[in-house]
Amino acid sequence: MNQYINLTLENIEKEHICCAIGDKKHQAGVAQKKEWIKNKIKDGHVFRKLDARGKVFVEYESIETAWVPISGSNYEYIYCLWVAGSFKGKGIANELLEYVINDSKEKAKSGVCTLVSKKKKPFLGEKKFFEHYGFKVVDTIGEYELMALQFDNHEIPRFNEQARTMKIEQQDFTVYYSYECPYVEYGVKELSNMLKKII
Repeated sequence: MNQYINLTLENIEKEHICCAIGDKKHQAGVAQKKEWIKNKIKDGHVFRKLDARGKVFVEYESIETAWVPISGSNYEYIYCLWVAGSFKGKGIANELLEYVINDSKEKAKSGVCTLVSKKKKPFLGEKKFFEHYGFKVVDTIGEYELMALQFDNHEIPRFNEQARTMKIEQQDFTVYYSYECPYVEYGVKELSNMLKKII
Protein backbone atom coordinates (compact mmCIF):
# COMPACT_ATOMS: atom_id res chain seq x y z
CA MET A 1 0.00 0.00 0.00
CA ASN A 2 1.34 3.42 -0.97
CA GLN A 3 1.93 5.92 1.84
CA TYR A 4 1.02 9.59 1.36
CA ILE A 5 1.65 12.82 3.25
CA ASN A 6 -0.36 16.03 3.25
CA LEU A 7 1.87 19.06 3.71
CA THR A 8 1.21 21.08 6.86
CA LEU A 9 2.83 24.11 8.46
CA GLU A 10 4.58 21.65 10.79
CA ASN A 11 6.11 19.30 8.17
CA ILE A 12 6.59 21.43 5.04
CA GLU A 13 10.21 22.40 5.69
CA LYS A 14 11.46 18.80 5.83
CA GLU A 15 9.37 17.44 2.97
CA HIS A 16 10.45 17.10 -0.67
CA ILE A 17 8.10 18.97 -2.99
CA CYS A 18 7.46 19.20 -6.69
CA CYS A 19 9.60 18.57 -9.67
CA ALA A 20 12.31 21.22 -9.34
CA ILE A 21 13.96 20.05 -6.13
CA GLY A 22 16.77 18.22 -7.93
CA ASP A 23 17.42 20.98 -10.44
CA LYS A 24 20.12 23.32 -9.10
CA LYS A 25 19.12 26.38 -11.16
CA HIS A 26 15.56 26.29 -9.78
CA GLN A 27 16.36 25.93 -6.06
CA ALA A 28 15.26 29.50 -5.25
CA GLY A 29 11.88 28.63 -6.68
CA VAL A 30 11.49 25.64 -4.36
CA ALA A 31 11.86 27.82 -1.26
CA GLN A 32 9.36 30.32 -2.66
CA LYS A 33 6.96 27.52 -3.56
CA LYS A 34 7.06 26.33 0.04
CA GLU A 35 6.31 29.87 1.25
CA TRP A 36 3.44 30.07 -1.24
CA ILE A 37 2.03 26.77 0.07
CA LYS A 38 2.34 27.96 3.69
CA ASN A 39 0.18 30.98 2.86
CA LYS A 40 -2.30 28.93 0.83
CA ILE A 41 -2.73 26.25 3.54
CA LYS A 42 -4.67 28.91 5.44
CA ASP A 43 -7.11 28.98 2.49
CA GLY A 44 -7.57 25.20 2.63
CA HIS A 45 -4.94 24.42 -0.01
CA VAL A 46 -4.04 20.72 -0.06
CA PHE A 47 -0.68 19.43 -1.27
CA ARG A 48 -0.72 15.62 -1.02
CA LYS A 49 2.39 13.70 -2.01
CA LEU A 50 3.71 10.20 -2.11
CA ASP A 51 5.98 9.56 0.86
CA ALA A 52 8.98 9.23 -1.44
CA ARG A 53 11.47 11.46 -3.19
CA GLY A 54 9.91 11.89 -6.59
CA LYS A 55 7.59 13.86 -8.83
CA VAL A 56 4.38 12.48 -7.35
CA PHE A 57 1.71 14.80 -5.93
CA VAL A 58 -1.69 16.44 -6.27
CA GLU A 59 -2.43 20.06 -5.40
CA TYR A 60 -5.92 21.50 -5.01
CA GLU A 61 -8.10 23.99 -3.13
CA SER A 62 -11.49 25.63 -3.12
CA ILE A 63 -12.27 27.42 -6.37
CA GLU A 64 -13.19 30.55 -4.39
CA THR A 65 -9.55 31.01 -3.31
CA ALA A 66 -7.76 29.28 -6.21
CA TRP A 67 -5.41 31.41 -8.28
CA VAL A 68 -7.12 30.66 -11.61
CA PRO A 69 -9.20 32.56 -14.21
CA ILE A 70 -12.30 30.52 -13.38
CA SER A 71 -15.52 31.64 -11.73
CA GLY A 72 -17.59 29.33 -9.61
CA SER A 73 -18.39 28.27 -6.09
CA ASN A 74 -18.38 25.17 -3.90
CA TYR A 75 -15.97 23.25 -6.14
CA GLU A 76 -12.45 22.06 -5.47
CA TYR A 77 -9.98 23.06 -8.21
CA ILE A 78 -7.08 20.71 -9.02
CA TYR A 79 -4.03 22.78 -9.92
CA CYS A 80 -1.81 19.83 -10.68
CA LEU A 81 -1.84 16.04 -10.48
CA TRP A 82 1.63 14.81 -11.33
CA VAL A 83 3.06 11.29 -11.42
CA ALA A 84 6.38 10.92 -13.23
CA GLY A 85 9.26 8.57 -13.84
CA SER A 86 9.31 5.13 -12.26
CA PHE A 87 6.10 5.92 -10.34
CA LYS A 88 3.97 5.86 -13.51
CA GLY A 89 1.69 2.89 -14.16
CA LYS A 90 1.38 1.86 -10.50
CA GLY A 91 -2.08 3.26 -9.77
CA ILE A 92 -0.74 6.25 -7.86
CA ALA A 93 -2.53 8.84 -10.01
CA ASN A 94 -5.78 6.95 -9.39
CA GLU A 95 -5.20 6.98 -5.63
CA LEU A 96 -4.40 10.69 -5.63
CA LEU A 97 -7.50 11.60 -7.66
CA GLU A 98 -9.73 9.35 -5.57
CA TYR A 99 -8.42 11.14 -2.47
CA VAL A 100 -9.39 14.52 -3.95
CA ILE A 101 -12.87 13.25 -4.89
CA ASN A 102 -13.49 11.70 -1.45
CA ASP A 103 -12.10 14.74 0.40
CA SER A 104 -14.32 17.02 -1.69
CA LYS A 105 -17.40 14.94 -0.87
CA GLU A 106 -16.52 14.97 2.84
CA LYS A 107 -16.30 18.78 2.65
CA ALA A 108 -19.80 18.81 1.05
CA LYS A 109 -18.44 20.30 -2.16
CA SER A 110 -20.57 20.26 -5.32
CA GLY A 111 -17.76 18.84 -7.41
CA VAL A 112 -14.15 18.95 -8.56
CA CYS A 113 -12.77 20.75 -11.62
CA THR A 114 -9.47 21.03 -13.45
CA LEU A 115 -7.94 22.44 -16.61
CA VAL A 116 -6.88 20.26 -19.56
CA SER A 117 -5.97 20.92 -23.17
CA LYS A 118 -7.08 19.50 -26.51
CA LYS A 119 -3.37 19.23 -27.36
CA LYS A 120 -1.16 17.44 -24.85
CA LYS A 121 0.76 19.84 -22.63
CA PRO A 122 3.35 18.75 -20.06
CA PHE A 123 1.92 21.01 -17.33
CA LEU A 124 -1.73 19.87 -17.62
CA GLY A 125 -3.45 16.60 -16.79
CA GLU A 126 -4.61 14.23 -19.49
CA LYS A 127 -8.23 14.57 -20.54
CA LYS A 128 -8.79 10.81 -20.93
CA PHE A 129 -7.63 10.16 -17.38
CA PHE A 130 -10.21 12.56 -15.96
CA GLU A 131 -12.92 11.28 -18.32
CA HIS A 132 -12.39 7.81 -16.85
CA TYR A 133 -13.59 9.24 -13.51
CA GLY A 134 -16.64 10.93 -15.02
CA PHE A 135 -15.23 14.43 -15.53
CA LYS A 136 -16.89 16.26 -18.43
CA VAL A 137 -15.85 19.32 -20.42
CA VAL A 138 -17.96 22.22 -19.11
CA ASP A 139 -16.27 25.18 -20.82
CA THR A 140 -13.72 25.78 -23.58
CA ILE A 141 -11.42 28.61 -24.64
CA GLY A 142 -9.37 27.79 -27.73
CA GLU A 143 -7.44 24.62 -26.98
CA TYR A 144 -8.04 24.83 -23.20
CA GLU A 145 -10.91 22.95 -21.61
CA LEU A 146 -12.34 23.16 -18.13
CA MET A 147 -13.47 19.76 -16.91
CA ALA A 148 -15.74 19.13 -13.93
CA LEU A 149 -17.03 16.17 -11.97
CA GLN A 150 -20.39 17.17 -10.50
CA PHE A 151 -21.78 15.72 -7.26
CA ASP A 152 -25.06 17.69 -7.28
CA ASN A 153 -27.02 20.23 -9.34
CA HIS A 154 -25.01 23.27 -8.19
CA GLU A 155 -23.98 25.67 -10.97
CA ILE A 156 -20.84 24.48 -12.72
CA PRO A 157 -17.67 26.61 -12.94
CA ARG A 158 -16.83 28.58 -16.09
CA PHE A 159 -13.88 30.55 -17.41
CA ASN A 160 -14.18 34.18 -16.34
CA GLU A 161 -14.48 37.08 -18.78
CA GLN A 162 -10.79 38.08 -18.67
CA ALA A 163 -9.84 34.55 -19.71
CA ARG A 164 -12.50 34.50 -22.41
CA THR A 165 -11.37 37.79 -23.99
CA MET A 166 -7.67 36.95 -23.45
CA LYS A 167 -6.89 40.51 -22.42
CA ILE A 168 -6.72 42.74 -19.37
CA GLU A 169 -7.81 46.35 -19.00
CA GLN A 170 -4.32 47.71 -18.27
CA GLN A 171 -2.37 48.32 -21.46
CA ASP A 172 1.08 48.63 -19.86
CA PHE A 173 3.37 45.63 -20.03
CA THR A 174 2.61 43.67 -16.88
CA VAL A 175 3.69 40.21 -15.84
CA TYR A 176 1.32 38.46 -13.43
CA TYR A 177 2.76 35.50 -11.59
CA SER A 178 2.68 33.62 -8.33
CA TYR A 179 5.14 31.29 -6.67
CA GLU A 180 2.79 28.34 -7.15
CA CYS A 181 5.31 26.83 -9.56
CA PRO A 182 8.98 26.53 -8.55
CA TYR A 183 10.05 27.40 -12.10
CA VAL A 184 8.47 30.87 -11.91
CA GLU A 185 11.41 32.46 -10.09
CA TYR A 186 13.81 31.36 -12.84
CA GLY A 187 11.37 32.31 -15.62
CA VAL A 188 10.78 35.82 -14.25
CA LYS A 189 14.54 36.40 -13.98
CA GLU A 190 15.04 35.19 -17.56
CA LEU A 191 12.24 37.46 -18.80
CA SER A 192 13.65 40.41 -16.86
CA ASN A 193 17.13 39.87 -18.35
CA MET A 194 15.65 39.61 -21.83
CA LEU A 195 13.70 42.87 -21.39
CA LYS A 196 16.82 44.69 -20.15
CA LYS A 197 18.56 43.76 -23.43
CA ILE A 198 15.63 45.06 -25.51
CA ILE A 199 15.15 48.33 -23.64
